[in-house]
Amino acid sequence: MSVARIACVIILLLSLTMVKAQDTIPVKDSTVQNAAAVVATDTVKTKKHIPRKATIRSAIIPGWGQIYNKKAWKVPIVYTAIGIPVGTYIYNRSWYKKTSEAAKMLGAEPPDTANYQNRVDPELYVFFTTPNSLGALLNYRNEFRRNMDYSILIALVMWGLNIVDATVDAHLRDFDVSEDLSMKIKPAFINNTMTPGISVVFTIGKHPGRYAKSLY
Repeated sequence: MSVARIACVIILLLSLTMVKAQDTIPVKDSTVQNAAAVVATDTVKTKKHIPRKATIRSAIIPGWGQIYNKKAWKVPIVYTAIGIPVGTYIYNRSWYKKTSEAAKMLGAEPPDTANYQNRVDPELYVFFTTPNSLGALLNYRNEFRRNMDYSILIALVMWGLNIVDATVDAHLRDFDVSEDLSMKIKPAFINNTMTPGISVVFTIGKHPGRYAKSLY
């Protein structure tokens, strides 16, 4: 076999090898790219922020939704807003019990005032030293009762606001607040006719020309 034929055979074999390599490499690259795309998609799905989770968590434990929204600095505010009415409720409940016991003593027949200094709070002594003070003591007791009801109502309102805050924050987390806001005014034709007009185009965030209005 001549050298020329041998060279042709070698060149032909090299050409076939290169074609085979070119056919094989893209398949591997495509497979790797597809696998990477799947992993990236799974990662995005895993890290997706779900407003419903923030709502449920705040409903269960105040402040938990704020932590889920990466707003942990709001937790002390949440507990202060809920803790104040809760503390007020505990205070009024304590005094409601004290005044109720004192009212039972004065309302007994005959009034059970023996050794009252050791049985009631010193601030209630005045009701035992003043004649016919049972009515005033009952009004005093009822005031603490009303304050207890108001405290419960305010605590529930604060709890609800905690849920609303977490929900709104979760919905606004992915909201486009880009500073890319612009307005363009240019001539245009109205409703695809030959009537001239002015087109006002707003560009908001990543949505250029999202809102447009034509004027005569």
